[in-house]
Amino acid sequence: MPSFRDAVETGDLAALEAALDPGVTFNSPVVFKPYEGREAVMALLSLVAQVFEDFRYVDELEGDGTKCLLFKARVGERELDGIDYLRLDRDGLVTELTVMVRPYSGVTALRDAMGAKLEAMAAGG
Repeated sequence: MPSFRDAVETGDLAALEAALDPGVTFNSPVVFKPYEGREAVMALLSLVAQVFEDFRYVDELEGDGTKCLLFKARVGERELDGIDYLRLDRDGLVTELTVMVRPYSGVTALRDAMGAKLEAMAAGG
């Protein structure tokens, strides 16, 4: 089974879905309420994959049942740095994903781009 990182780096959405626990929780950098469950998280991550440009992981830290993946990306004209903080179960599936992004201008660009994608999705487009 590919790791979360491998799935993200290759853009393999099926592998990404397989790396998530069915009850996964996603904590967004711009929305207070977490997204719950694999289906909801995958819908969101598939949109994130469309918004981030030049996405790349630049470092990785591991702990007991945790992994921290540092990344760089671009949203439109805004460069950003971020962290994917993962909590993993015994099988290595992601049970919780928390994303943090900086600087503020990158966060607002991400918020605006994701808002537009979510609105289009809700409108059926």
